[in-house]
Amino acid sequence: MTTRILPAVGDADAARSITSLLSQLPDAEPAQPVGDSTSLIDLLSQLAGESLDELPEVVLVHERIGPVPALELIREVALRFPAVGVILVTADASPGLYSAAMDSGARGLVGLPLSYEELAQRVQAAAAWSVGVRRHLGQGADVFSGPGGKVVTVSGAKGGVGTTLIAVQLALAAQASGMSTVLVDLDLQAGDVASYVDVQHRRSIVDLASIQDITPRVLQDVVYSGDKAGKVALLLAPADGERAEEVNDRAVRQVISALRTKYETVVIDCGTVLNSANAAAIEMADRAVLVTTPDVITVRAAKRMVGLWTRLQIRKAEETVTVVNRYIRNTEIQPPLVQKITGTKVAGVAIPSNFKELQASVDAGRMQDLEARAVVKQAVWALAGELELVRREDQPEKPAGRARGSDRGSFGLRKRS
Repeated sequence: MTTRILPAVGDADAARSITSLLSQLPDAEPAQPVGDSTSLIDLLSQLAGESLDELPEVVLVHERIGPVPALELIREVALRFPAVGVILVTADASPGLYSAAMDSGARGLVGLPLSYEELAQRVQAAAAWSVGVRRHLGQGADVFSGPGGKVVTVSGAKGGVGTTLIAVQLALAAQASGMSTVLVDLDLQAGDVASYVDVQHRRSIVDLASIQDITPRVLQDVVYSGDKAGKVALLLAPADGERAEEVNDRAVRQVISALRTKYETVVIDCGTVLNSANAAAIEMADRAVLVTTPDVITVRAAKRMVGLWTRLQIRKAEETVTVVNRYIRNTEIQPPLVQKITGTKVAGVAIPSNFKELQASVDAGRMQDLEARAVVKQAVWALAGELELVRREDQPEKPAGRARGSDRGSFGLRKRS
């Protein structure tokens, strides 16, 4: 049997050395190395979307892969693609690192400099394990094996632009179409998702921050899953803002990886202040939405935010979807101008300005009860269709007042170095 091996190596010299040795292994079919964690996850997601059989049996992760650290990357691959055997390649073969690699989901560890015998042994063992898992999956076992649920982050160019309202309605639209959905409040110091849907829950994302292995039972205990929020599951921000610092980028990556294995849609309210936690979420997202309003100050803030994301290598401008909220037809700043200024993709649906129809629901904290005929709700739910958050047959038609001059395109993800 041919063993397909995908090396993930950031260093060019190390990649050539590893590929050369892999090509000498019997019945081995090494693929072209990928140079960073983003490319690896994107490629595996693409292959898994086609078929489980398209995935390589073995993935080699070099210790200096980036920008996501090797152990975090191994954990994400193991969670999202459990039919793939992952091997860590490292110069540190200490028992401590070996234990950490196994805890992250690796199937083996190979020391540097590489030894033919050790590499062959580890690859053979990981490949045999992968084949066994796929045989098990082929018998109809209920085991997660796909690329995971879709993750969408919603960020505001500045405060007060409607970020939380749009995030809530996107989640409600996804759930209403039959997609299992969780809404995460990652505005850690000033999150208002609970207030928008009239929910009180003593657990928050802080309760997951220190847990190394987030099991379905742990998620069930922390995530609110009542009927108040239109059956949308909620992972809330801490009630005490000072606890925000307990949630770091490592915790967020682990939480998102766990959520996407359980839910088809993960909507994350990232607020307006960038920190390591929501930066990690934006990095991992399949879609990153930036909300602005059609005024000079806010559009400048949107441009500033996009520039910050680009400089930190969180996400490129062309891979960001900008949504124009409180849109008025006769305003001087139209969506095509926003697209030109920010360099982003502007959504084809603009959210009209009509606070009067929102006020009663906002004041009552019951955004889930907003009338279906409300033009703001119709626009946001149409936006959900454009972002592919609802099942295709349930996608609403776009309102007649959609923004012109937008280019939908596809939106990938980029990691931070």
